[in-house]
Amino acid sequence: MKNVKMLTALMVGVVMTGCHKTETKTDQPETLTLPVVKLARQSTTLKKEYVGTLEAVRNVEIRARVSGFLEKIYVDEGQPVRQGQLLFKLNEAEYQAELDKAKANLKSAIANAKTVEVELGRVKLLVEKNIVSPSELELAKAKLEVARAAIDEARSAQANATLRLAQASIKAPFDGVINRIPFKMGSLIDEGTLLTTVSDAREVYAYFDVSEKEYLAYVKKRQKNPNDQARTVEMLLADDTKYPHKGKIETMESVFEGGSGTIAFRARFPNPEKLLRHGSSAKVRLANDVGNALLVPQKAVFEVQDKNYVYVVDSANRVKTRSFVPQGRVDHYYLVKSGLEPGERVVYEGIQNVRDGMEIIPTAISADSLTSTGTLAQQ
Repeated sequence: MKNVKMLTALMVGVVMTGCHKTETKTDQPETLTLPVVKLARQSTTLKKEYVGTLEAVRNVEIRARVSGFLEKIYVDEGQPVRQGQLLFKLNEAEYQAELDKAKANLKSAIANAKTVEVELGRVKLLVEKNIVSPSELELAKAKLEVARAAIDEARSAQANATLRLAQASIKAPFDGVINRIPFKMGSLIDEGTLLTTVSDAREVYAYFDVSEKEYLAYVKKRQKNPNDQARTVEMLLADDTKYPHKGKIETMESVFEGGSGTIAFRARFPNPEKLLRHGSSAKVRLANDVGNALLVPQKAVFEVQDKNYVYVVDSANRVKTRSFVPQGRVDHYYLVKSGLEPGERVVYEGIQNVRDGMEIIPTAISADSLTSTGTLAQQ
C-alpha cells in the first residue's frame, strides 16, 4: 500500500512538471516575420500645391454711357455673344432729338458762313474802288473766320449727338459669355450704371501666391535652365479632380505682399471645353525636381505628439524607434529631410505589432518600389 502511494505521488509530480513546461513554452513571444525596406536615394519630382484664383483672360464690365429707360434686353444671363452683338437698348427719343437739333444748327452755321463769304466779296470790290477803307475788308475776313469756326463747332456738336444716340444701343465688345443682368426692362438707368459683364474664358489666368524662398528657388532654376519645363504647371479643380490641360507660368508680380511675404505668379490655362469660369478657385500644382531624395513609405511611419517615427532594424534584426523630419509627402511616401540615412532598414508593414527592442525576422522589399510619381500633400 505504501508503494502504491509513492508511485501515485511520483506520477502526479511528472504530470505537474509537464504542464509547467508546456505553459512556459506557451508564454514565449513568437518572433514576427515582417517586411523591411532598405532606404536608398533616388531622383523624384516634388509637387507643391497652391490655392489659386481663376480669371478670364478678358472680363469687361458693361456700363451705360448715357442715362435713360432700359427699353430692350436682347440677351439672357449665361448666353454666349459675338463681338458687336446688340445687348441692351435705352430709350433713344431724347438723343434723337439732340441729333436733329445738332444737324439743324450745322445747316444754319453753313448758311451763315455763305452769307458772310458773299459779304466779304462785296467789301473787296468796294475797297478796290476806294469806296470803303481797307479796315472794312479786314473786319469782313474776321467775320468769315468766326462763321467757319461756328461750322466746326456745329459739326462737333452733331458728332457728339450721333455718338450719344449710338451709345443708347449697348453692344458686346468681344466674343464672350454674358454674366448676371441686375436690371429689367423699364428700369431707369443712370450714366455709368453696371448692366452686366462679359467674359472671354477661352483661356483663363490662374493667380497663386508663393513664398520668397520658393520664388528664389524658381527664379534660380529658370536662370540655370531657361529651356526646361519648369514653367509648366497642372491644376486641380474644386472637386480635387485633375484638369486635363496643362498651363504655363507667364509672369509674376514685381512686389512682395508686405503682410504675407508672398508674391503672385500668373499661369495661363486653355479652356476649350469652357469648364473654367471667371472668379472660380482651383489648386495650381508646381513641380520641382529633387535629386538624391530619400523616401520612406508612409505605411512605415507613425506619429507621436506631432513627431514622425519609424522602426529601424539593426544588424541583429532588433527594432528601435527613430524620429525623423520630413520635407514633404510624395504620394504614399515621405521625403526625408533629416533623421534617417541611406542603407538603413525600416519596418514597412505591421508596425502596430512591433515594440521597441523586439527581434524580428525581416523580409526584404526592393527599394525600386519607391516611385516618385506622387502628388505633394504638404510641405
